[in-house]
Amino acid sequence: MAAPCAEDPSLERHFKGHRDAVTCVDFSINTKQLASGSMDSCLMVWHMKPQSRAYRFTGHKDAITCVNFSPSGHLLASGSRDKTVRIWVPNVKGESTAFRAHTATVRSVHFCSDGQSFVTASDDKTVKVWATHRQKFLFSLSQHINWVRCAKFSPDGRLIVSASDDKTVKLWDKNSRECVHSYCEHGGFVTYVDFHPSGTCIAAAGMDNTVKVWDVRTHRLLQHYQLHSAAVNGLSFHPSGNYLITASSDSTLKILDLMEGRLLYTLHGHQGPATTVAFSRTGEYFASGGSDEQVMVWKSNFDIIDHGEVMKVSRPPATLASSTGNLPEVDFPGPPGRGRSVESVQSQPQEPVSVPQTLTSTLEHIVGQLDVLTQTVSILEQRLTLTEDKLKQCLENQQLIMQRATP
Repeated sequence: MAAPCAEDPSLERHFKGHRDAVTCVDFSINTKQLASGSMDSCLMVWHMKPQSRAYRFTGHKDAITCVNFSPSGHLLASGSRDKTVRIWVPNVKGESTAFRAHTATVRSVHFCSDGQSFVTASDDKTVKVWATHRQKFLFSLSQHINWVRCAKFSPDGRLIVSASDDKTVKLWDKNSRECVHSYCEHGGFVTYVDFHPSGTCIAAAGMDNTVKVWDVRTHRLLQHYQLHSAAVNGLSFHPSGNYLITASSDSTLKILDLMEGRLLYTLHGHQGPATTVAFSRTGEYFASGGSDEQVMVWKSNFDIIDHGEVMKVSRPPATLASSTGNLPEVDFPGPPGRGRSVESVQSQPQEPVSVPQTLTSTLEHIVGQLDVLTQTVSILEQRLTLTEDKLKQCLENQQLIMQRATP
């Protein structure tokens, strides 16, 4: 029997519901839900199952800039221009808790792999780390000298990487809270950064139209791509670590083969800037958003692997020690448009395949239930506080009436 052949990526679904530019997208761990944020201040949770109604969550008072599902999928974090982070339970009720410590727009939010903490980045020039269940601000990382656009945990949770308008990418040790290294090769604002699934490399996107990949152990620049004709707004690693997808203001998405150091595909789907892109947790799908108010879901197709096995690959810790499996060094300043071009001509949509439930371990389920319980308790506490305040106000009013009635 012949082996299956890789195919071109295909556009599977269009999600329409936002009333302004889409700024961020993220899949839940089981690929059943896709969250998106927008300049319209609304958070949408789309269901990958056809004919299912989406959830529209309101609570932020200004544009939503970032969104991230917790590792269990039971919580959803969002950041906004209203200076807050909100943690939502992504069900029909859409209840949330607000976290306040930043003094300017929150640009980025990302959960640690254990779900116990999350990291945020802001225009107040800080990176902040928070405790999820205790709902508490823990500490700030404050060496950037301009807006911080993005911050991410390493897969093992020991490092944090941040990208800033000061043209640097900084690597931090979470425990010591020290800056391990500053990468200064970008010629403009750095818009996005993320860790390779192995934790040994980082990739950053910039307003200088480039994507750069560094080794976090040697701090050496491994790969440099100048393929877009405008700013690169976002990127996402395929969970295999072999591919990288980018989203650009030139309206295209580009898929890079990191092992070969070449451009695989240029995807034309959005009318206007492509603002965000993210692979699903298995890599079987990826989603993109744009200034055209659209969320698009694509099937990868190009990487024929056992998607169920991807999640089982062990991740080496993101330490500065050496290990095997390095990416090749590449300097790719090729002109935009090289590689296979794929237009967003959509045939009859296929029903997306759900990830097997065996991927969700018993421990993740317990953590997920704890997430929901913690969030429910917080909401009840808030309501109790409001009730107490109203009772106090009533008593005060009653006392005033009694005093006035006394001759």
